[in-house]
Amino acid sequence: MPSAGLALAAVGSVARGDAGPLSDYDLVLLHDGRGLGQKDLDAFADRLWYPMWDSGTKIDHSVRTVAQCRQVAGADLSAAVGLLDLVHVAGDEALVSAARSSVAHDWRGNARKRLPEMIDAVTTRHTRMGDCAHLLEPDLKEARGGLRDMTVLRALTAAWLADRPHGEVDAAYGRILDVRDAVHVVTGRARDRLTRDDHDSVAALLGYAETDRMLIDLSQAARVVAYALDGTLRRAAQAQRARILRVGPRRPSLEPLGYGLFRHDGEVVLGPGVDPRSAPTLALRAAGVAARAGMPLAPATLANLAAACPPLPDPWPTDALALFTDLLAAGPGLVGVWEGLDLVGIIETWIPQWRDVRSRPQHNAVHRHTVDRHSIEAVVIASSLVRGVQRPDLLLLAALLHDIGKVAGAADHAEVGAPVANVILRRLGVPDEDRAQVVRLVREHLTLVELATRRDPHDPATIAALSAAVDGSLETLALLRALTEADASAAGPAAWTDWRAQLVNRLTAVGERSLRAAYPSPDVPVLGPSLEEAAEVRAGRPVVRIDRLGTAYRVHVVEADRTGLFADLAGLFAAHGLTVRSALLRTVDGLAVDEWVVDSPSGDAPDPTALGRGLAKLSEGDRGPLAHLTRRRHSQLAAAAQTTPGAPSPAATGRPGMTRAMMLPEASTQATVIEVRATDRKGLLHDLGTAITGAGLSVRSAHIATYAGQALDTFYLTRADGAPLAPAEVGRTIATLIDAADGR
Repeated sequence: MPSAGLALAAVGSVARGDAGPLSDYDLVLLHDGRGLGQKDLDAFADRLWYPMWDSGTKIDHSVRTVAQCRQVAGADLSAAVGLLDLVHVAGDEALVSAARSSVAHDWRGNARKRLPEMIDAVTTRHTRMGDCAHLLEPDLKEARGGLRDMTVLRALTAAWLADRPHGEVDAAYGRILDVRDAVHVVTGRARDRLTRDDHDSVAALLGYAETDRMLIDLSQAARVVAYALDGTLRRAAQAQRARILRVGPRRPSLEPLGYGLFRHDGEVVLGPGVDPRSAPTLALRAAGVAARAGMPLAPATLANLAAACPPLPDPWPTDALALFTDLLAAGPGLVGVWEGLDLVGIIETWIPQWRDVRSRPQHNAVHRHTVDRHSIEAVVIASSLVRGVQRPDLLLLAALLHDIGKVAGAADHAEVGAPVANVILRRLGVPDEDRAQVVRLVREHLTLVELATRRDPHDPATIAALSAAVDGSLETLALLRALTEADASAAGPAAWTDWRAQLVNRLTAVGERSLRAAYPSPDVPVLGPSLEEAAEVRAGRPVVRIDRLGTAYRVHVVEADRTGLFADLAGLFAAHGLTVRSALLRTVDGLAVDEWVVDSPSGDAPDPTALGRGLAKLSEGDRGPLAHLTRRRHSQLAAAAQTTPGAPSPAATGRPGMTRAMMLPEASTQATVIEVRATDRKGLLHDLGTAITGAGLSVRSAHIATYAGQALDTFYLTRADGAPLAPAEVGRTIATLIDAADGR
């Protein structure tokens, strides 16, 4: 080869030094465009390529000048990424260096345009190829967390937008390369997909005694690479925004999310002065806030939480359990947040048994994901089914733990998992009765679909078996029905077909009719105020008492009952920045006796004097304590008026149209009982109370509960004369409550 003006260079896996045993050779013949004419250049290229072809070597080749390299890189993203790795093989080394530096210079200079293009390409590829960490037959190169993502990481670093993680991610990359090389050897083909047929051979070649152990290691390696790419892409986007917006030093933009947490550049971070060492529940709180916002926790925040948060006591306090079920109720945002928590070891501190199912492969072709990812997908799907059950928190816990028994050697994972779930739930502080119900759901999570698809739904033996599985409980049957759908839907489309859903629904309906006839609902006694409290209220002084409940507060209120009192109390809490978690409201001898449990996102304890003073003003007709809420409501309505007709109101933070309201005809003979199920949000109770007051109705009693982010509110309503509502009034009231819950 001539010493000047001509060079042979390599790109791709050969240039990066990670080529497999049967990988192609990607070669570029570089020339300066001056030393040889086109005819001589073509002849030289033929003398170079033909011997390689004759030897059976697979090559991908091109002939280019430096200018042509820049032109190709500018027009094609994948070519640009490949040319960043250009390395010298033979000939004029300065020519190769010039080509590489020119392409890199262009890459950095065009980073503003190329970064969105790269993000789109990565997202499209991941959507098409799936997740290497959780697929049973992953493409080791193109799937999320695969070899291609390491190339993207290097390209982002070359753009000088962000450095990539090192150490653990490099070791993970090496493990994926080992599996890819073994696939080449055992199949004799240069392919990147690890098929189910090759699992055992690849594991044996790599020295694994158990195939599952190899698959677990591969899954964990892919998770590390995927998480590194996600974080590096965010760092690069943040750096790019800073380049565009910065004029001199720029202070970080922090948007408060409550509880000492802030939104910063698309991530959730701890605020200044927040010390994780002082708050065992801070990791739970931060995870819930991030998941509901659909944002990741910043890597530095995750590391800080993992290192500094003290361990929770065993069993967990009530407020910690509530925060955990709130996290599970977050919906799709849970997936990424859970992954981050798991990678830094926080999940294992909460649930030590999680390590036994982490990255564990499934051995059923109907499943799309590993056991742990399948469980999280089931939780996400269950969060969309909570309107159909009384206890969403128990449904979500059951969805999380239903496959906890899928460990090595388990013949019946449901039977194995039930006692494991019992241990976990006891550690989480789940009360005995609730724990028994979730354990039953774990043990029986396959029963409903098996009976529905294999038995006659009208046969007494089938109904008896179903009744035994749910212990004669209508609510357990509703939970089992929702868990069945969540489990099957998370497994894949082959597991939850229209046909199977129809069979499950038919058996559930038959079971409901049988259980309603066999188990009537018990009566609940009503307790009144103390003599001292009654005397205070009759003297014109409302009673407000505050007790601390872990990180929450119990607010005990006694006041003369009146129309609009419920709405005023709910609004007063919202005006003081408090979030209602649950409440029990009842009227005894003309006095309202209420127990509210509230959170304080600001961290400040509720002031009973201020609450009592505000309640007294409202009772006298002074609406000043709620002026802030009124102004905010007017601004929301004004914003709604500007939206496209049919678009959801900005006031609604849940999913419009998902609210359910229904009359419970057998619940009371003295009042009309209406149950409302909706996504909880700030001001929800005030909106519902205002709607009830506006309809001229009285709240005789109410049972307010928030389970895992879902409001389950039951109102005992009467007309002004104390009589139950007429049928026409019921319909109008239900429509009004649905509109109010949806923010309309």
